[in-house]
Amino acid sequence: GYPNVGKSSLINSLKRSRVCGVGATPGVTRCLQAVQLDRHIQLLDCPGVVLDSGDPPAAAPLRGALAPQRLRDPLSPAVAILRRCPPQQVCGD
Repeated sequence: GYPNVGKSSLINSLKRSRVCGVGATPGVTRCLQAVQLDRHIQLLDCPGVVLDSGDPPAAAPLRGALAPQRLRDPLSPAVAILRRCPPQQVCGD
């Protein structure tokens, strides 16, 4: 699944304990982890995957593929977000 959509958090909720590490930035889950929910169900937690879609480089941070701290140019993703929003929504009128 995509990074930072709650895969690890969902597994922790189902297990009712913290068995998977979670965080607000991409890259907390670094390897595949099997978690036994009960005798019959085993859940797999895995790192997020974002396939290259040919979109401009500004699209990767919008998909959660890059941590904001690692961006060389934080303005490009911000501009991409603003282009998708109606001006009335951004200006607050």
